Amino acid sequence: MPSLSEETNGKISQLMPGATIGIIGGGQLGQMMAISAKYHGFRVGTLDPTPDCPVAQVADFQIVAEYDDKTAIHELAERSDVLTYEFENVDADAIDEVRDLAAVPQGTDLLRVTQDRVHEKQFINDHGTPTAPWKSVDDAGGLREAIREIGYPAVLKTRCGGYDGHGQDVLRGDDDLDRVLARAQEEGSFPASILEGFVDFAFEASILVSGNGTDLVTFPIVHNEHRNNILHLTIAPAQVEPRIEREAHELAVRLAKGFELAGTLAIELFITKDGRVVVNELAPRPHNSGHYTIEACSLDQFDAHVRGIVGWPLEQPRLLSPAVMVNVLGQHVAPTRALIAEHPEWNVHDYGKAEIKHDRKMGHITVLTDNTAATVDALEETGCWNDLND
Repeated sequence: MPSLSEETNGKISQLMPGATIGIIGGGQLGQMMAISAKYHGFRVGTLDPTPDCPVAQVADFQIVAEYDDKTAIHELAERSDVLTYEFENVDADAIDEVRDLAAVPQGTDLLRVTQDRVHEKQFINDHGTPTAPWKSVDDAGGLREAIREIGYPAVLKTRCGGYDGHGQDVLRGDDDLDRVLARAQEEGSFPASILEGFVDFAFEASILVSGNGTDLVTFPIVHNEHRNNILHLTIAPAQVEPRIEREAHELAVRLAKGFELAGTLAIELFITKDGRVVVNELAPRPHNSGHYTIEACSLDQFDAHVRGIVGWPLEQPRLLSPAVMVNVLGQHVAPTRALIAEHPEWNVHDYGKAEIKHDRKMGHITVLTDNTAATVDALEETGCWNDLND
């Protein structure tokens, strides 16, 4: 068994190389966590229902089971010194049940807050940070009342689950409201939901903050562009006034302190046309918009996450170069692979997923640059992402 320093309240103050990190989830975020963990000298196990998932391709072992399989989570904990997760839709109760077997530095409070959009919005507001106007909705009458209060346009989201636009309905008028209510009546139930008012934003942004339970560091605020509700590209750094940059860093630290953060937390933002910083949502893990950090920063988001959960010190990351990161979805795999030989400036990341599917995240490309606008244009001019302009 690797040598561990003193453990307090289920959190390991420092874990040594040779110990095992168990990752719940086997996708690309977990894969990049695992790669970082291996560089730091740790062994890695993963729990995922898909054999030879992306994490398994670089890990020491895989337990093939569903994410909510408590027996499997128990086995992963028994074989690990510390547990983490690569996405938020995991069973917090099951994790709590194994905290006597493996340390869980992130705890489950952050997980529970981010699993429920109402709890998430309330937490953000309670910590002095603005969000879009919102109201909890549990039935048809509640939705009508929320619309009267918030108005159109608005977006109705399920309280739990959902990603990349799934579990969401944009309501622009009474026709959309009637459609949603008719669907709920046809299905025989109204899912617990939240109604959020639209924010008149200039652009979408995000910021990462990482901690080791005591100390916190932040990454640059970045500019994000979504297409079809999926992140298309990230520009680092975002071109914002110093006041906005300062406000984003301050709110990131404020929210992270509320969780005594261990690991990496992503905060999605709206930068409004009148210069306000509004929080959209939280992700209790590394984030798609932070992939640029692998090449562009002195400390990337996965290294920061691993160092944070094993109790190692964190140095404030430095942006070494401006960068543009673009996602490679299933339909972009063939055209981007065909051009790799022509673009030595492309840092190509392929996640090793067994099946290529339309709109599925299969990889990403990062370009270090002195001119982010010209780089965005050059990427678009390749034609690889033309389908997203339709």
